[in-house]
Amino acid sequence: MNLNDNKFYLKWFKNSWTYVTGAVLLSLLQIVTLAVTGEAWRISSTLTNWGAWIYKSFGGDVSSWFYFSSENSQAILQNGFLKDPKSIRNVGIITGALLSALMASQFKLRKIKSKKQIIGACIGGLLMGYGSRLASGCNIGALYSGIASLSLSGWVFGLFIFIGAIIGSKLIVRFFL
Repeated sequence: MNLNDNKFYLKWFKNSWTYVTGAVLLSLLQIVTLAVTGEAWRISSTLTNWGAWIYKSFGGDVSSWFYFSSENSQAILQNGFLKDPKSIRNVGIITGALLSALMASQFKLRKIKSKKQIIGACIGGLLMGYGSRLASGCNIGALYSGIASLSLSGWVFGLFIFIGAIIGSKLIVRFFL
């Protein structure tokens, strides 16, 4: 039997899910994460730890940096990558995204069109990373977790994501396309 003839495979793995399905699944995962770990789902703070581990591997020391000065932060850094549940969860998210793109035949390596595209991607990535640390979270930690915990900050974060997306779209069209 051909896998592409299987209705279950087509519905759950090959065809795109609706936005409602994705939103419901993200909400359920947030609830499960909160129930199991006792804390909100976070992604970008863990990436900050990854940066610190990489910096330390080149001989750097982050123990005097304010962000890493607490006992909890120092313990996380001392325990390492493999003993950090948030890091393992992030690896799962990255692996799951790759597998879902592969199963849906949507994974593509694209040719870089110009230096402007590289510069735009680097600037955008740096701004998103810096912004997520200023906001104490990304769309998962600050938006979904904020709204799920009935915090006004989640709704404010959502409003500014919307405004930032509009401004960013206009900048991309003007300078990078």
